[in-house]
Amino acid sequence: MTDLVDQAAWVLVVAFVLSLTYELYRATVKAGTSPHDSVAAFVKTDLALYVVAAVVIGSLFADFPWAPWAGLIFSASVTAVSILYYNPKIMPARKPGIIDWFEDLIFTSLVFLAMALLGYQVLGITLE
Repeated sequence: MTDLVDQAAWVLVVAFVLSLTYELYRATVKAGTSPHDSVAAFVKTDLALYVVAAVVIGSLFADFPWAPWAGLIFSASVTAVSILYYNPKIMPARKPGIIDWFEDLIFTSLVFLAMALLGYQVLGITLE
């Protein structure tokens, strides 16, 4: 495994552990604040994302030849959804506070960083 792929995999682990912790917090402690904040909503809409993330991260750690491309496409997709859908649609409904904004900014930044690292990998660019 190349250093860039390894680093991207660890960045995605941190991003999705943060996100999972946050979404479980919203589903339990903040349940009912918005239609997105319940255990049922978590299972219905969020659980599939974490399963796909686990598969992508596992494939990066397993060093499958196609994994950097899969990770790049996944990271780009999640970044786009975060910016273009989650922020304008879901965040306002959740009546965000400091924890919500912190998690959103850190998560999106980490996934973007993973996308950049995997982009360098698939382009064959090395960092010194």
